[in-house]
Amino acid sequence: MGQGEIRGYTVQARSTDTFGRVLCNTRNHHFIVDGPVQNGCPGEAVTPAELFLTGIAACGVELLQVIAREEQFPLRAVNVEIAGALDRSNPVRRDVSVFNSVQLRFQLKGVTQVQGGVLIARFKGR
Repeated sequence: MGQGEIRGYTVQARSTDTFGRVLCNTRNHHFIVDGPVQNGCPGEAVTPAELFLTGIAACGVELLQVIAREEQFPLRAVNVEIAGALDRSNPVRRDVSVFNSVQLRFQLKGVTQVQGGVLIARFKGR
């Protein structure tokens, strides 16, 4: 797969009758996203910030699997934990909400420490 290849993605989101609850869909998948309780929203479903971090974590898992296959490493499992902190009293930017910090933690099973180092280095290079 060429790096210059263009991929398109379309997602829709719409308000519902419940304040702060959003109905989202992509392709034939539908899901609910709630704004956080701190904003007066339900906070019962996944929040936009959690969904954003989930997308990054899922991308990390999938990308490490792809790289391991390319390297022919015997990767059996990937676990990614991502934590983001948003400090509204100390914003990174005043015009948009941006995480003040994000930390990724990877756990790889089935590869040696050297192979794991190669996978993480290639991951960081993409």
